[in-house]
Amino acid sequence: MNKIIFVLAMLLVMLALLFPVQNANAQWVQCDGIYGGWIGAIAANGNNVFAGTYDPFMHNGCIYRSTNSGNTWTCFALDSTSVWSLATIGDNVFAGTDGLGVLKSTNNGITWTQTSLNNQYINSLAVNGNKIFAGTLNSGVYISTDNGTNWTQTSLNNQAVLSIAVNGNNIFAGTYYSGVWVSANNGADWTQTSLTNNYIYSLVVSGNIIFAGTENSGVYISTNNGFSWTQTSLNNQTVLSLAVNGNNIYAGTYGNGIYLSTNNGMNWSQTVLTDKYVISLAVSGNSVFAGTRLDGFYLSSNLGSSWTQTGFNKRLVSTFASLGNNIFAGTADYRNPSSVYISSNNGANWAETTLRNLSCSSLATLGNNIFAGTNIGVCISTNNGLNWTQTALTNTNVISLAASGNNILAGTTTVQFGPGNLYFSSNNGANWEPTTLLHKDVYSLAVSGNNVFAGTDNGIFLSTNNGLMWTQTNFNNKQVFSFAISGSNIFAGTSNYGVYLSTNIGASWIQTALNNQSVGSLAVSGNNIIAGTSDSGIYLSTNNGATWTQKNQGFRTIPLVGSFYITNNYILAGTRWQSVWRRSLSEIIGIQNISTEEPLSYLLSQNYPNPFNPTTTIRYELPRAGVVRLAVYDVMGREIEMLVNERQAAGSYEAVWDACLTNGQGTRFASGVYFYRLTADGYRETRKMLLIR
Repeated sequence: MNKIIFVLAMLLVMLALLFPVQNANAQWVQCDGIYGGWIGAIAANGNNVFAGTYDPFMHNGCIYRSTNSGNTWTCFALDSTSVWSLATIGDNVFAGTDGLGVLKSTNNGITWTQTSLNNQYINSLAVNGNKIFAGTLNSGVYISTDNGTNWTQTSLNNQAVLSIAVNGNNIFAGTYYSGVWVSANNGADWTQTSLTNNYIYSLVVSGNIIFAGTENSGVYISTNNGFSWTQTSLNNQTVLSLAVNGNNIYAGTYGNGIYLSTNNGMNWSQTVLTDKYVISLAVSGNSVFAGTRLDGFYLSSNLGSSWTQTGFNKRLVSTFASLGNNIFAGTADYRNPSSVYISSNNGANWAETTLRNLSCSSLATLGNNIFAGTNIGVCISTNNGLNWTQTALTNTNVISLAASGNNILAGTTTVQFGPGNLYFSSNNGANWEPTTLLHKDVYSLAVSGNNVFAGTDNGIFLSTNNGLMWTQTNFNNKQVFSFAISGSNIFAGTSNYGVYLSTNIGASWIQTALNNQSVGSLAVSGNNIIAGTSDSGIYLSTNNGATWTQKNQGFRTIPLVGSFYITNNYILAGTRWQSVWRRSLSEIIGIQNISTEEPLSYLLSQNYPNPFNPTTTIRYELPRAGVVRLAVYDVMGREIEMLVNERQAAGSYEAVWDACLTNGQGTRFASGVYFYRLTADGYRETRKMLLIR
């Protein structure tokens, strides 16, 4: 009977190996809860909601789709342009971009193609039957009558058109300089209405009433197709977006959230979403969707009485720190307010603390206190982030923090408050004094015993007395953004010159093989060094920087990585505009090249030890370079862990599988039989192993 059961299990394994299931544990996975993003456009089509993202400074964006009212999102297109407008006709979706013109999808956003209108900045889109109108940045309005295949410029050809709306046969265009224009013949001719000399950011039609959102003058209405206009009682706001839901009119404003009128604009009341820049609005059934600047996507299912922020994870996460069982993450954006977040489950989920509306670039802990370096100085919490107060170090931009002995060190940068300096406090921030490290931008700090290292805009400085007195090392001509310390090895991440290593307390430095990247973050785990770069994602070195391997599996777009944190067999990566990602630490560091000598043939060795608890090592040999896949399966043939999935050079390798605690609550894998399989260039071999607890 036991033989029969084993044969059946092996058959299941073979079936599963033929049709493997991808596992998120084998790659970086985006965490939940640090919500945000720049959403320039929203469109609803049946059960699908589309959101176009943008950043006018970075010029990167994506078209997202949600099939569950915005609770979860999938990115389908774009990484190098911004999306300013969206419109739908049946299953066709059109996107207006800031340089690629109009894009079109015929399968609800899964794939996109560029239309013939491909060299314009498209501010606005509107649909009228089978006609599509596109408002451009400098060239007025274009029209397509064949589902976007061909486009013709209308006679309104010299305006920046910010908004378009349709009312019967009339097309209205809101411009950047000259108010509202109207065409009664599909754009062949245009007439300027009486609403002139204003920026018209938004237009919407409700019945026979046309609403226009203006700059600083609120909302105007017209009941006679634009012949005359009346200013409503919402008269002192910049209205960026408008939407209609039955008798309800929603107005998204510049910094004051959303207003609602239930009587065609005669009266307005501010909804509970009060302090946001609401760039886009859309309605689908009883759901109202709001896209904001930086704060992501909001949903109301009760006509605006309450709003819920949904899963857009597009923040800039610049720093981590831990206190007790909690991990803190600081978000930074000098153009808009940011926050400090907290996680109690190893970074899987995050919640906003009460430290809001500040840009937080650095965090540190000392005793039971957590310190936050912000754009207006240092704040402190004595109760695990529940409440925060500002310390005596104010009116300065603090970008680095560290605790050394009883001192808290705060590095500042040269901005509006003057030149950067390094300050210290020996009484938890009640008083601060400058150290001898003056007139330098202090980007990073690291502590090793009584030694403190400071990375500045002019190299590395060393203190041997907990940060009070400083001397410059011979590393003196580069910007140093990050540090990591492993025993006697000190690693420094630089701007454009990669990672440097010192083995003698900073007396001398050598450049590692990662020598042409800007490295904003470093982390160490045993002999493993992990580096986060500005252009090429994440690298791992298992030999003190002699060689490096990219570890970007799971990222759709390679992020700028600004911070790392290691906790409970996970590594967290804080990114720019993609929030926090997480990966199994044992998986990312579990591959080591133990020999570069080329073997004669492929070989998958028996794991050792076997049986094992909780870790085991799997050795394999590659006679030539190729894509290698090493995965672990349970007895049902389900893939449960991806150990290797990358291109590797010829040589001998060891991979470690760790079945230890991962969440502080229990074991991830139970005792029993498991299988591991190596696939490489046509070679396949499977072996059995036994986990005993």
